[in-house]
Amino acid sequence: MSLRVEGVTAGYSREAPILKGVTLEARTGLVTVIIGPNGAGKSTLLRTIYGYLRPSAGTITHDGTPLTGLAPARMLEHGIAYLLQGRSTFPAMTVEENLELGAWTIRKDKARVREAFERIYGRYPQLKERRRRPAGALSGGEQRLLEVARLTMTGPRTLLLDEPSVGLMPKLVDEVYAEIARLKEDRYTILIVDQNVKQAIGIADWVYVLNLGENSRQGPAEQFHERLDAIVREWL
Repeated sequence: MSLRVEGVTAGYSREAPILKGVTLEARTGLVTVIIGPNGAGKSTLLRTIYGYLRPSAGTITHDGTPLTGLAPARMLEHGIAYLLQGRSTFPAMTVEENLELGAWTIRKDKARVREAFERIYGRYPQLKERRRRPAGALSGGEQRLLEVARLTMTGPRTLLLDEPSVGLMPKLVDEVYAEIARLKEDRYTILIVDQNVKQAIGIADWVYVLNLGENSRQGPAEQFHERLDAIVREWL
């Protein structure tokens, strides 16, 4: 399964598009990372893929199925989940109630919801132990794991992750990226945008660089390890 973006132009106004003919592919079982300077269009690209913005040109497909112009509410039906930038837990609700929200689209299928909880609690025993606690009582790293766990309640196969390390201390960033690496082992298709460039490339298989809303360069992650400092200096 793959997510393909071909020649996409999009933005918040047709007169001044942010993305200008962007093309990329994210494949099954691989981590694909998008990097670039602030304002390059990285988060805009994820929003466009997920349907929050409608492209004025280009196509988006998921395993060959057209997604262009599809509403965000339909994306889970097509196996795509999106971790928004910033905190998205409901702090006054319990851990379990937050997870229940992740299963909202399958709530009428009680057996499937039960299986989802068994799978999530088997994978994240720390969340099971804290399931009756308010989500706001969790550490920053635990809240991020809760967000990732909630994201996978319906069993999507493609994950869009926008700044998964934002606001976290370095130790917690390591924990979050260790979990993303585990998701890769489970054959998810993962597309990441993160300003924590070294950490993201550390688990990446393929890297795309955007600059001023256009493809700048791309290649296997190992090509970027030694050149990363020079690339970042170009952005400053």
